[in-house]
Amino acid sequence: MNNIKQSFFAGFFSIITIGILTLLTYKTEFGVFLIASFGSSMVLLYGYPESPFAQPKNIFFGHLLTAIVGLSFLYLVPLPLYLIIPVAVGFGVGLMILLNVTHPPAGGNPIIVIMGSVSIDYILNPIITGSIIILIFGIIINRFILKKKYPKFK
Repeated sequence: MNNIKQSFFAGFFSIITIGILTLLTYKTEFGVFLIASFGSSMVLLYGYPESPFAQPKNIFFGHLLTAIVGLSFLYLVPLPLYLIIPVAVGFGVGLMILLNVTHPPAGGNPIIVIMGSVSIDYILNPIITGSIIILIFGIIINRFILKKKYPKFK
């Protein structure tokens, strides 16, 4: 029964969080707040908030770091796409692990950045702003509605 409750709330609050990001993206003039990897972040944030990979520093810095890696490779490394994408993903994954900010969904950000040929503005919107919105919802929902100890402090 607990698994049914957990899956329901994870799905329900994912709808709310991604719904807000989608509304901000498509119904305002504020820019893009939504990226595909945020959908994967919902699995950890609401399904497994006790995971070290779901903690705020991992979500925020994992997304930020891998987006910066993607931008760096996109604009500074003159290789064909079929080489630049896997190398950028590898660097992003390696740096997340090295810096102890691993967030598995963020591993896809270099792919999104390079294939989308995004500008430097991508760091502010959707990465920084979207991550902050996700974390605000995650803290409010996990701590105050679901009564879970989130974020989990060591």
